Amino acid sequence: MPIVSVYNLTKVFRVFKRREGLIGALQNLVVREYTQVRAVDGISFEIEPGELVGYIGPNGAGKSTTIKMLCGILTPTKGCVEVNGIVPFEDRVANARQMGVLFGQRTQLWWDLAVIESFNLLKKMYEIPDEDYERNLATFSEVLQLDELLHLPVRKLSLGQRMRCDLAASLLHNPKVVYFDEPSIGLDVSVKERIRQFIKELNRQRNTTILLTTHDLGDIEEICERIIVIDHGKIIYDGSIGSLRQRFDHSRRLVFDIRGGDAAQGLHSYLQLSPQDAQAEWQEQNQRLTVTFNRNAVSASDVASMIMRRYNVIDLTVQEPDIETIVRRIYAGEYELEEPAGQDHGES
Repeated sequence: MPIVSVYNLTKVFRVFKRREGLIGALQNLVVREYTQVRAVDGISFEIEPGELVGYIGPNGAGKSTTIKMLCGILTPTKGCVEVNGIVPFEDRVANARQMGVLFGQRTQLWWDLAVIESFNLLKKMYEIPDEDYERNLATFSEVLQLDELLHLPVRKLSLGQRMRCDLAASLLHNPKVVYFDEPSIGLDVSVKERIRQFIKELNRQRNTTILLTTHDLGDIEEICERIIVIDHGKIIYDGSIGSLRQRFDHSRRLVFDIRGGDAAQGLHSYLQLSPQDAQAEWQEQNQRLTVTFNRNAVSASDVASMIMRRYNVIDLTVQEPDIETIVRRIYAGEYELEEPAGQDHGES
C-alpha cells in the first residue's frame, strides 16, 4: 500500500490585488479586488514505503504548497491526500507524529537555546521514549558530527552547522515520512556530501520514505530513485532519471583519447552517419575526439567500434546527457510534453 496518496490535489489562493499610488490606496479601502492563483492544479501521485523521490520544478511551480498540504499546514481546495492512512489537515497532531520536515531556509530549533536544549524540548513534545532518544542522539551526533555543537546557542551556529542540527531534529522521533525542502541550500561541498550520505543511509537502515525538493539537481541524482517534475501547478513528468534522459534527450557522448593520427579529416563519412545523427569535435592539443550521437540512430558500441578500427584509442569515456540541462530545457518549454507525462517508476 502507498504511504503517500495524492489524488486530484488542488490549491487555489485568493490574492488581494493592490492598486498603486495614493488614489489607488484610497480605492483599496472602498473596493477590494481579488485574483485567484492556482498554485497546485489537480496533481495525482503515490509514493511507496521506503521510496526516495525528488520533487522538482521552477520557482512558483507549486512544490512548497504541495509539501504544506502533505504536512497539514494548508487545507486543499479540492482533491484527496493521505499520509500513512491519515488525512493531514483533519488530524494534524497524528500526522505530525509520523512525519519529519526540514525547510532549508527556516529552523525548528529555538534561537537562543543551546542545541541540546532544543532537542530535549522536541523529545517532550513528541513523547520520544528515553531509549529511542538516546540512541538517535548518539547516532546523529556521530554521523553528522554534532558533539561540539550541542551546547552552543543556535544563533551562534553557521548555516552548515545549523542545517546539520535541523536535520537531526527532524528525525529524532523516528518519522515514517520525511519532507526535505532545500536541505543543502548554501552549504559547502563537504557538508553537502555528508548530508547526502546521511539521507541515503537513513533510508537504507530504517526504510524511511523521503520526498526531497531542491534546485540542486546534484542532490537529486545522488539521492533519488524517482523524480516528479511540476510546473505551473501540474505534474509534467513522473518516473526514473534514466527514463527522463531517454524521453527528453536522445543524445549520448563518447570521448576518445587517441595516440597519433588526425581525427579531423573525413570523420562523418567514415562514421557513415549524417550530421543530424552524429557530431564530432577534435581537440588537436590533447589528441581527444568527442563524438555526440543520437542513441536512436546508432548504438554506443557501434560508434566505439568504428573509431577504434581507425585510430589507436588509449582511453574511452561514456557521458550521459546532463540531467541539469534536460530539466532546464523542460522548464523553458523546449520539449513537447505528452499527456499523461509518464508514470514509469522503474529504472531504465
